[in-house]
Amino acid sequence: MEFSFEKLVIWQKSRLIVKEVYRISSSFPGEERQGLSNQLRRAAVSIASNIAEGSGRFSNKEKAHFCEIAYGSLMEVICQLTLAIDLGLTTLNELDRLRPIFEELGRQLCAYRRSMLLSKPNPQT
Repeated sequence: MEFSFEKLVIWQKSRLIVKEVYRISSSFPGEERQGLSNQLRRAAVSIASNIAEGSGRFSNKEKAHFCEIAYGSLMEVICQLTLAIDLGLTTLNELDRLRPIFEELGRQLCAYRRSMLLSKPNPQT
C-alpha cells in the first residue's frame, strides 16, 4: 500500500534535503551534535514530516496549513546552513549546490498550498 504523501513530488524532494542535511552535518565537530547539527536535522525532517501529516488531513485548509509549516522549516534549514557557513562548519559551495533544490521546493510548496486554498472543500468522511 502506498500512502498519498508518498506520491507527492514535494515529499520526495524533501527526502533529498534530509539526506543532504545529514550528509553535511555529519562533518560538524562533536560539540555541535547537540547544537546546530541537531537543530538543522530536526528542521529538515520537519519539512518532510509536515508534508506527510498535512496529506492526512481532511480539509484543504488544514493541508495548506501544514504546507506553510513545511515552508517555514525549509526557511529554517536555509538560515541554519548559512549560520553554519558563518561558523566555518560548512562552505558556501555546499549551500550554493543545494540552493536550486531549496528554491524549487519552495516554489512547489507555495503552488501546492495555493492549489489547496483554491480547490473546493473536501467532503468530511
